[in-house]
Amino acid sequence: MSAKPIARYFPILQWGKAYDRQALGGDLMAAMIVTIMLIPQSLAYALLAGLPPEAGLYASIAPIILYAIFGTSRALAVGPVAVISLMTAATIGNIAEQGSMGYGVAALTLAGLSGLILLGMGVFRLGFVANFLSHPVIAGFIAASGILIATSQIRHLLGVSAGGNTLPEMLASLARAVPATNAVTLVLGVLATGFLFWVRRGMKPLLRRIGFGARFADMLTKAGPVLAVVATTLAVWGLGLDAKGVKIVGLVPQGLPPLTLPSFSPELIGALLVPALLISIIGFVESISVAQTLAAKKRQRIDPDQELIGLGAANIGAALTGGFPVTGGFARSVVNFDAGAETAAAGAFTAFGLAIAAVLLTPLIHFLPTATLAATIIVAVLSLVDFSILRRSWGYSKPDFVAVAATILVTLGMGVEAGISAGVVASVGLHLFHTSRPHVAEVGLVPGTQHFRNFRRHAVLTDPRLLSLRIDESLYFANARFLEDTIHDRLAVQGEIRDVVLMCSAVNEIDLSALESLEAINTRLGEIGVRLHLSEVKGPVMDRLKATDFLAALTGRVFLSQWDAWQALTAAPALPAREA
Repeated sequence: MSAKPIARYFPILQWGKAYDRQALGGDLMAAMIVTIMLIPQSLAYALLAGLPPEAGLYASIAPIILYAIFGTSRALAVGPVAVISLMTAATIGNIAEQGSMGYGVAALTLAGLSGLILLGMGVFRLGFVANFLSHPVIAGFIAASGILIATSQIRHLLGVSAGGNTLPEMLASLARAVPATNAVTLVLGVLATGFLFWVRRGMKPLLRRIGFGARFADMLTKAGPVLAVVATTLAVWGLGLDAKGVKIVGLVPQGLPPLTLPSFSPELIGALLVPALLISIIGFVESISVAQTLAAKKRQRIDPDQELIGLGAANIGAALTGGFPVTGGFARSVVNFDAGAETAAAGAFTAFGLAIAAVLLTPLIHFLPTATLAATIIVAVLSLVDFSILRRSWGYSKPDFVAVAATILVTLGMGVEAGISAGVVASVGLHLFHTSRPHVAEVGLVPGTQHFRNFRRHAVLTDPRLLSLRIDESLYFANARFLEDTIHDRLAVQGEIRDVVLMCSAVNEIDLSALESLEAINTRLGEIGVRLHLSEVKGPVMDRLKATDFLAALTGRVFLSQWDAWQALTAAPALPAREA
């Protein structure tokens, strides 16, 4: 195998050649900031996934290193994220009891399946599959998921036991549990939540007013969640609040991630396969969106298919080291980028920092209240909740609004799996709806030019004997009949038409169903003495038409341009009607 194919699958060989001291400095600074941010965040997302807190650290070590080797983004930070953690909990909660060994094994298996799916998609270059989810639908799903995640964490702020996978279930369960609220836990949770909200908006301006430099103020702001962790942990330890009913993290194993194996049970794999596919697609869409946004700022290139391989390797790494499904996170990737990360080595340095934390710092979080982790999650995910997409879609496209609203309502009312399934169906349905009724414009000649435009929008020249239709969509099974109906409806109104020209400048493909419709149109028009012509047919489309008998049976001609058709047909003789 030559060096070029190897480098394609190992992007580290490309950026590693030019690695220098300047890149090292930027990567180390970014790694330090992201590590500080990831420690509480990883613990919190493990809690959200229903797993022990150390699983969050484990899921943030090997996956980051593997992505650094196989991924193409220089700034993407891979690890547990809120939406994927919620989907993990919702999936595994239906299979095993939280806290049981079976629950942990199911999480490993889910990560392994997700990794294999992503890896397979990358090898076979199936990154386009993510396009089946439209961005408005994804935005609606993430907003609804943010509401579910935040609601699911309220029980930790109250210090009560509550459950549910949908918003009505969660609210009903919380309402029943409110009388058992632990007052001390509530105070800790509210203070931590308020502090973290203030950190996001008020801490950096305050530090700047005091006199701190912008970079140092930014670093301290990013470390805000760590301050909340330290303060509440010391409060619980110093005041003995755990004895007053405040739930704490407790004993966390001290050491590097263990070597683990997912289950190979056919029953478990069968139960997890569809959720793993949904998690893979959602994770990839979130990750590639962040990676491409950050890469564009430095004019770098992202290879979507190689990103699938990188994310697949990361998830397989999580399955083999005690983790759960991971992907590229928006917040931590932006922090990584802003902190000066030059290459994917910043991720490897971050993994090294988290490994040190797993070995040395886990005894220090014994008294960390789960309410603080819940506050961390709530503050993080509420930034994802943006329902402005409803207003924008309502003003721009009513079908898009219906799809987004349906995704949000189904996610809140039936859970994340049903929500994302509804999103896929809505996205595909929207595409079919839009393309099944393509825009077909009757065009005429703009005076003094060789350009043709819609006669309803421009003052153009037309000939009552010539019908020129511009088709603004590829022709396929869903819209083939629509074109037939459009032509016949127009002929019924204007009986003197003797030539019909289909202007195909926007037609990129004609499938077999559409070809059969064109053949039917050609035959029926010929029977009433009307010729069918094509103009501006693209090369690949013409190549496929030449492989059929359609062009030989065509009653008219194929013109290079619409101008050629206009010149030839405005004085052309009529085609006599065929006898029955």
